[in-house]
Amino acid sequence: MPLGDQLENQNPSVFGKSEDRSTTLEEEDDSVVDDFDRREIFDLIRSINDPEHPLSLEELHVVQEDLIHVKNNENDVHVHFTPTIPHCSMATLIGLSIRVKLLRCLPVRFKVKVEVTPGTHNAEQQVNKQLADKERVAAALENPHLIKVINQCVAPRIRG
Repeated sequence: MPLGDQLENQNPSVFGKSEDRSTTLEEEDDSVVDDFDRREIFDLIRSINDPEHPLSLEELHVVQEDLIHVKNNENDVHVHFTPTIPHCSMATLIGLSIRVKLLRCLPVRFKVKVEVTPGTHNAEQQVNKQLADKERVAAALENPHLIKVINQCVAPRIRG
């Protein structure tokens, strides 16, 4: 967490959002077997709220469609995310939020791996180790304060 009320990245770069995809009748037909693709995964995580700023992970370029890899035949989803600054103390929280959102939305058959984009964070290996450790993730999700923060990140933002 940032010290006091001081933000780590007080003036982050903000990027535009992708256009929403239109839905075809075939996509609405539940009888049609449809593989997941990187855009579908991106659509699930793009609106996650940043823990420090009133912006989405997409708007901050923390998540990007081209950093998502899906192998349907192996039931595997791999997401890289890019913190806005190399010393971001929120990296593990952001990774947990992405992981939680995908675990809640995808069928249980999928193995979800969330990692920092290589070379974008000073503690990349430590963050990746924490996010890959199922026991540490489970313990984190049992922490009432932490799960409250994660739920705020993954909750849809109400715009007035």
